[in-house]
Amino acid sequence: MREDSVPDAQDAPDGSLDAGHLLELLEIAWERGRDAFDTAPVSPTQTRVMYVVEREPGINMRDLGRHLAMAAPSVSRLCDRLQATGFLRRTPRAEDRREMELRLTEVGRAHLRMLRHRREQYLRKTIGEMPPAARHALTAGLSAFCEAAGGPPLAASRPPHERRRTA
Repeated sequence: MREDSVPDAQDAPDGSLDAGHLLELLEIAWERGRDAFDTAPVSPTQTRVMYVVEREPGINMRDLGRHLAMAAPSVSRLCDRLQATGFLRRTPRAEDRREMELRLTEVGRAHLRMLRHRREQYLRKTIGEMPPAARHALTAGLSAFCEAAGGPPLAASRPPHERRRTA
């Protein structure tokens, strides 16, 4: 299949796409928007680390590794690089000084704000070019997908950067 082609939507008798074609559509959309999602000066994996630490300030390395499904040495190297860029701060936990807690620095938080702003601009532009019926279908489909995946209904959810751990 050509990189810029779009899979045929008539795979199932009811006209729905199968999971493989949906995945392909997501990959095409991601590739077309890759420039808008550039996360320099950090890698996409380091950006994931930053998102987790933002959602769970004070998280320890072990729990971060669980979130990322990564081994401790890999998590440590990622955090080393983020600390070297000034995006992450590691400090000993007050209760157990052998355990490190992770927090974003203001520079790290500013980087995520800038990244979200660029992504939002790109999505607004792209969605704005869609016909109203397609925008409505996209919203309905993504809402149903989130609910089927065990998440809250769209109206009840908040963006991840607005969620904060209360402990």
